[in-house]
Formats: sequence, C-alpha cells, structure tokens
Amino acid sequence: MTSGQSTDPSLALSKWGTPFTWGRFQGREGTFRGYTLKIVMPDTPLPGRPWAWRPEFFGYNSGESAALLARGFHLVYLDLQNHYGCPTAMDHADALHRYVVEQFQFSAKVAIIAISRGGLSAFNYAVKFPERVACIYADNAVADFKSWPAGWGTSEGSPDDWVRCLAVYGLTEETARSYAGNPVDTVDQIAASKIPVFQVMGDADEAVPLVENGYRIRDVLRAAGSPYAEIIKPGCGHHPHGLEDPTPVVEFIVKSVGT
Repeated sequence: MTSGQSTDPSLALSKWGTPFTWGRFQGREGTFRGYTLKIVMPDTPLPGRPWAWRPEFFGYNSGESAALLARGFHLVYLDLQNHYGCPTAMDHADALHRYVVEQFQFSAKVAIIAISRGGLSAFNYAVKFPERVACIYADNAVADFKSWPAGWGTSEGSPDDWVRCLAVYGLTEETARSYAGNPVDTVDQIAASKIPVFQVMGDADEAVPLVENGYRIRDVLRAAGSPYAEIIKPGCGHHPHGLEDPTPVVEFIVKSVGT
C-alpha cells in the first residue's frame, strides 16, 4: 500500500460504482461479473460491518431491509434473476461474498433475506457455505423447484420459469424428476450446521404451497433441534410478502448476527 492510501472501508465503498438513493439511504451501484450489483449503506455502520443479502426482489416489501439499514447493516443485491439458485448462481454468490468481505471489510457471515424464489438461492447457499451464513429469513420461500416453477404438486407453477430453470440447471424434464439437490432434500445439512431460520408464511399460499416447501423445511429443522422460528399469516396467500411490523424479523436477524 502506498503512503497516504486510505484503509477506511466506508471510503472505499463510497468511491466504488455510481451513487443512487434508496429511501433515505445512499447506495452505490456497479457491475460485478456482468450483473448489476447494488450496495446500500447505513448512516453509521455497526462494528464488524454486518450485512444482509437479498438474492431476489431488491426493494420489494422491504420494511425489514430499511430497518436493518437504520440499525447499521449494509444491504447487498446482485441481480441474478432467473437463476433459481442453480450452481452457476452459487458460483457468483461465492465470488460476491469474497469480494465484499475483501474490498469493503464486510462481516464474514451474512444474513440472507429470502423472498419467494429467493429461497432456492438462500438455502442452497447455506448448504454450500454454512460457515458464512449467520441466519436466513425466508418469506413464502420456494424450497423445491418441483413444486414451483415446475408445478408438479398442487401449485400451478410457472411454465416460462420452468423452461428457464431447466436450462440453468442443465436438466431435462426426465432428469429433473430424480434431482435430489433442492433445499427440501438438503435441509438436514442446514440443521446440522445450526443456522437460525425464521419463516414467515401465508397458510393460503397456492403459488408456493407450504406443505411442499416451508413446512418441509420447518419439520426437518424442528426435528433436529436447530434454531427455528416462524410466523404464520392466517388466510394469506403468496402476496403480500413481509409483515406490517417487521420488528420480529429484524430482532431475529440482529440477535443471530450478534451485533
């Protein structure tokens, strides 16, 4: 390092990318591996520089994200839409983690906010890199692509998404039938790592049915005695996501991160 070069990670981030405004917070936007990367900065970062990663739906029903920023967390989003938690997405997420930890001195452990299809990325990442995950907040989260977007259970699925999902996984309809790498198949590894999970679920969700997704995650975690909490929204479907008062989610994340 040359004389006079700053080692302040906040200064390094403030000089990266281009500025944008998200609510009352300032962010920086750039390109990472050919994809849009957004990082929103708190007014005053907490010691250790904790951060939350949203694999999908930046800015959507984001009350908990704004509250975390107010508490001193950074918010990170890499636009990997239509990747459905596939191995290539995990490779990009791996590189993203290493980049923000090395360049901006973010915490080695991340809190993951998994909205809907973001569950595939969140749970798959936790299986692959359990030592990096502080906790997962999963909101009506997809945990089995055979349920959604395939629609092989009670969900109508999404035909266009299913075509894209098969392509990024390199599967056919036939090979997808025997695929055993969905979160519902591997959640025992998350349980073994004792990664705290908080699920918010609408019990009338027809798009991502609980019995095919969230309940299967819950049952394994509870049986293993892994840290788990949930809020069930009676009569609520897949939308709206989130809670009117995100305090329970925020407190769960703050406690799990240990700030």
